[in-house]
Amino acid sequence: MKKIKLIEVRSELGAGTRGASMGIEALKVACLDKGSDYFKRFNSVSVPDLNYTLFDKDVFPNAHRIDSILTVQKNIVNAVEQTIGMGMFPLVLAGDHSNAHGTIAGVKAAYPDKTLGVIWIDAHADIHSPYTSPSGNVHGMPLAMALNIDNLDRQINDPAPETVFFWNSLKKLGYEGPKLKPEHLVYIVVRDTEEPEDYLMEKHGIKNFTYKEFAQKGAQKVAEETLERLRDCDILYVSFDVDSLDSKFSKGTGTPVEVGLTVEEAQELNFSLLQDSRVVCYEMTEINPTLDTENTMAENAFEILETATTAILHRELKSTTIH
Repeated sequence: MKKIKLIEVRSELGAGTRGASMGIEALKVACLDKGSDYFKRFNSVSVPDLNYTLFDKDVFPNAHRIDSILTVQKNIVNAVEQTIGMGMFPLVLAGDHSNAHGTIAGVKAAYPDKTLGVIWIDAHADIHSPYTSPSGNVHGMPLAMALNIDNLDRQINDPAPETVFFWNSLKKLGYEGPKLKPEHLVYIVVRDTEEPEDYLMEKHGIKNFTYKEFAQKGAQKVAEETLERLRDCDILYVSFDVDSLDSKFSKGTGTPVEVGLTVEEAQELNFSLLQDSRVVCYEMTEINPTLDTENTMAENAFEILETATTAILHRELKSTTIH
């Protein structure tokens, strides 16, 4: 039976708002408040972050702090690849969503010959590049890194050569070339996108289950259809950004968006997806307690985390009884 290993990534270098580095501590507070022993049940490793560089002047306007982000992501790749190599299930708790590319690169480094599918539960498409990003915040870019897409058709920025150097280095991290194909990416409740992202989603036919479609079909059906779309993939990675929740439940995140999941819907969705034995890694990200007076976001996120973990453990139990 695979043991879960928690990988804690406190880097918030990719976010536009400060505070996501405290998300893991906020989850631990929520865990204590609930009287749960969650964080005692699993071994954890903390990936070195470079948040101290936030005090330095940023010299990359089209991809803020991309030099430090590259270093952090190398550390994530190593942690994820080693965890999988030890026969364990990496459950990543991260600061901002740029870190997810390091996770994907680590999964791909561990399984270079396997076809990877990515399920991205998020209010945002995160498929910008330094050439298209209006903000230059790298947490809007992890999927472009993983897909190896610059989207020059929609170029609005002319990034400096140093920026391009770090960007190209990130795209190569863990695995040369694209880590997944656009048809092996499924979005769930993405609803706050910019035109360059819409263009890519349309051009490549990337599926997005809108909240309207989600509400009509229900969590289980959406999970089934998502997994069916990814039937050609050998392994799957599920990334859960807490801003996929409706802004009523997600005050404590950098970019809350209306018309999203309820906590119960998110629990059911994650549980259903994680029943699939192809899922080799799960990530939760973007909890920012500094934007939240009552720690509500982390409390909601902790409920979802417990449910997701139960699904992983339940699945492992099932597979050991069969063999």
